[in-house]
Amino acid sequence: MDILSALSFIPGNEAGRLEPLARYLPPVPEGVAAAFLAEHAQSAAWVLDPFGASPRLAVEMAHAGYRVLVAVNNPVARFLLELAAAPPPRSELQAALSELAVSHKGEERLETHLQSLYLTDCTKCQRSVPAEAFIWEREGNAPIARIIHCPQCGESGERDVTLADRERASQLAATTALHRSRALERVAARDDPDREHAEEALACYLPPAVYALITIINRLDGLAFSPERRRCLLALALTTCDEGNTLWPHPAERPRPKQLTIPPRFRENNLWLALERSVETWASDAPPLPVTIWPASPPESGGICLFEGPLRELAPRLKDTPIQVILAALPRPNQAFWTLSALWAGWLWGRQAVGPFKRVLQRHRYDWSWHAAALYAAFKNLAPYIPLNALFFSLVAEPEPSFLSAAMLATAFAGFDLQGIAIRTRHDPLQLLWQRRAFMHRVTEEFDRTSVGRAMQTYLGERGEPVTYLHLHAAGLSTLAENHALSWREEALAQIHAPIQEALASETYIRHDGSPHSLEVGLWGLHEYAQESDALPDRVEMAAVQFLQKHPVCTQRELEANLNAEFPGLFTPSLGLIKEILASYATESDGQWRLRPEDSASLRRADLEAAGRALEALTAQLRYTLIRPDNPRRLLLWQEKGETVYAFYLLASTVIGKILRENLYPPERSLLVISGGRAGLLIYKLRRDPQLDKIWHNGWRVLKFRHLRRLAESPGLTREIWARELSSDPIEPPEQMKMF
Repeated sequence: MDILSALSFIPGNEAGRLEPLARYLPPVPEGVAAAFLAEHAQSAAWVLDPFGASPRLAVEMAHAGYRVLVAVNNPVARFLLELAAAPPPRSELQAALSELAVSHKGEERLETHLQSLYLTDCTKCQRSVPAEAFIWEREGNAPIARIIHCPQCGESGERDVTLADRERASQLAATTALHRSRALERVAARDDPDREHAEEALACYLPPAVYALITIINRLDGLAFSPERRRCLLALALTTCDEGNTLWPHPAERPRPKQLTIPPRFRENNLWLALERSVETWASDAPPLPVTIWPASPPESGGICLFEGPLRELAPRLKDTPIQVILAALPRPNQAFWTLSALWAGWLWGRQAVGPFKRVLQRHRYDWSWHAAALYAAFKNLAPYIPLNALFFSLVAEPEPSFLSAAMLATAFAGFDLQGIAIRTRHDPLQLLWQRRAFMHRVTEEFDRTSVGRAMQTYLGERGEPVTYLHLHAAGLSTLAENHALSWREEALAQIHAPIQEALASETYIRHDGSPHSLEVGLWGLHEYAQESDALPDRVEMAAVQFLQKHPVCTQRELEANLNAEFPGLFTPSLGLIKEILASYATESDGQWRLRPEDSASLRRADLEAAGRALEALTAQLRYTLIRPDNPRRLLLWQEKGETVYAFYLLASTVIGKILRENLYPPERSLLVISGGRAGLLIYKLRRDPQLDKIWHNGWRVLKFRHLRRLAESPGLTREIWARELSSDPIEPPEQMKMF
């Protein structure tokens, strides 16, 4: 099977709730890992997660009945995994927070004391209330705004700061030295060469945040809590440590920081309120999973075995562990998370907990070549110690071409053969399937570079529509991997990108809405597509309708899985297309979809026949000549003196790609005769394909069945009225109407 269509994309479920520190973790859908293992692994099999980048992934596999061995070097990631496996109930978190709140800082309750750091005056009733957050500018010495909610008068929203707010910020900044020193000391001693790097990382915390966090940590150290209460408080403190940094741009809903770069405008969050919010972040009623520490084995019913260290230390010890599948969300470079994890680990558990992981403080930039080398080192150490032909299923979340290149180069050269690659859209995690090869292949030195371009061109031709650069890049990389031409060497990424970029420089391709600064902007297509096959969206529509006809009641997931199997790999249809098809052909009730009665095959045939009869009757009324060309499509022509005045394509669907590209008549005289229910799907298809959209806007129009019936019933219809009425029911309302 062609490598580009060898793997069916596994659809997952959108996560029901955000996991703790989700903004730093791979956004992996739920259900993908369990679905893959159900097909490729035996019950109770050992599964290796070599990075532990996604706690959700490991927990999902364990709940599905597998023994999951996770190598995790980051102490924060390890804690996230332990808590995900055995999440604390809300009642225990609330009790722990209450116990912390009533502890004292001097003569004050800790809650009262920390809330006082954020006191401001209500703009309406002038009462003193804690601000929910202050807004800062990156170069400022004081906040510029505050977000308040007054429980007394109900005043709420963003307001300007007062002079008292500015003075309070200045006073807190003047007393921060002792607390900053304490924060640094928990991470690196004064004579530690990493001390200066810890200081640089600490710069993303404002003085009030440092004071509040160190005060909380001192309470955790100084008070005697039960082990479960301490675990809960450490969890609350961890997410509060993240809420305390300046990596919260304002306004922004879900920032995903990769670098310790302070936004131009950011939020200073109220950290006591952050502690309270953290209860909801961590609380869960999920049943706990068995968690063991290597080499202790979890039960055959499923569980997690933690190896507290890097993969290179675990790999040589795997000889006696029958790893059946490797399954992982591949980590991507994240200087922000890795650096902050070193800080947080020191703050929460002390310097000894940071250990060798502290080295991440030294590196400020991670390029893709570095990342490829790191992944290659990991996989090279792993490959000799796992069974031959073992499967490796990897997820590349937040994909971009260089990330995919680094992942594929590292995996291929470390001893794995690519079995398939599946991409839905650039917003979904890529799915890669590898198999441990028996022998190391010699790198193909004489590889024909032009074959990369031919593979990309063939892929575009088979797809029949423009695609993102990521799709073409994946097609080119897959060809290189299949031919064993991905070899590790200096500047390897630039060398494997070269044949892909050379191919795109040819005149074979046409680019839509591109940028001279980046190949990744816009869409790439062919100047001409083969006429023997329909474009992918049209084929997906036909397959979806057939499925709906054979399955009177189905779920979206059932349809999605069926279509992904029929259109696998780099041909996977987008979820947006599937939803538009469902909206056009079916109705939903309680999660079940049913084909609309009017879209049954018999009724649609009747509609088409009725439309044909109406056009035939109107031909005589308007004194045109009706012509039925010898054509596989339902095509009717109105002619006058041998010249075509109108060309009508009668359709029960929106399978329009061939029609628009092969139409022999002037666009301004060409019409699609369709059901009004197809208008949304038609608009969607035109918007996703700039080439079709350009053809359409040369003058094509739509004549809806209901509009045609109304015109056919108009006794006084003239040619002038007909011409005017054809433009009175467009598929889209005028721009000024869309405002309402």
